[in-house]
Amino acid sequence: MNEEALKNELEDNENEDEEVESESNNNAKNQNGSVTVDKRGRYIHCLTIIGQIEGHYILPSQNKTTKYEHVIPQLVAIEENKDIDGLLIILNTVGGDVEAGLAIAELIAGMKTPTVSLVLGGGHSIGVPLAASSSYSFIAPSATMTVHPVRMTGLVLGVPQTMSYFEQMQERIVKFVADNSNISANRFRELMLATGQLVMDVGTVLDGEAAVKEGLIDSLGSLSDALDKLCDLIDENKIEEED
Repeated sequence: MNEEALKNELEDNENEDEEVESESNNNAKNQNGSVTVDKRGRYIHCLTIIGQIEGHYILPSQNKTTKYEHVIPQLVAIEENKDIDGLLIILNTVGGDVEAGLAIAELIAGMKTPTVSLVLGGGHSIGVPLAASSSYSFIAPSATMTVHPVRMTGLVLGVPQTMSYFEQMQERIVKFVADNSNISANRFRELMLATGQLVMDVGTVLDGEAAVKEGLIDSLGSLSDALDKLCDLIDENKIEEED
């Protein structure tokens, strides 16, 4: 094989590798709903949490789900990746598994990487602590958030210990939200146990403006607002690191 033919073969192999890598990245975007973008010279990773938060049990195939075993490794990778400056979390979720949702929320809250959340459509149930877990949170004016007590479907043992377990789990949510937002624990409980709004349940539905007024969310805003705020947090974080 002459030198020119060898060179052409090497170039073909490189092109094939680039195509495979590009296809792999596209598959990752399709499967995990995440993408990394360049905003004003800062690399921002966008993570979407949609549908129902899937926990220890697999949900029916027709359900739109966010699997916590997919999200948790992504968060670890983002935190350890020095090329990623910030994390944007876009939420449109009906809630789901409480422990899986809290696990994701605790990881986000404990990240040194600047984080901003944006609630679009809805951030219901366990979506509330997920939205509050970021460094700063936004909600679209048309979005809503439903605050309600912990519920469980299926066979439940009718013993006092079951109710005690529900209460403990509920208090974990209350404490987390109160610690990571501007709402008090008592006020959050009031919203959680309110009657008169939900036909088949107790709880409260908050639109975007009400969620900000109650202190659950920091500000009303859209995608551009969230990206601008994240860039500001990234700049502040870099200044602190230099000092």
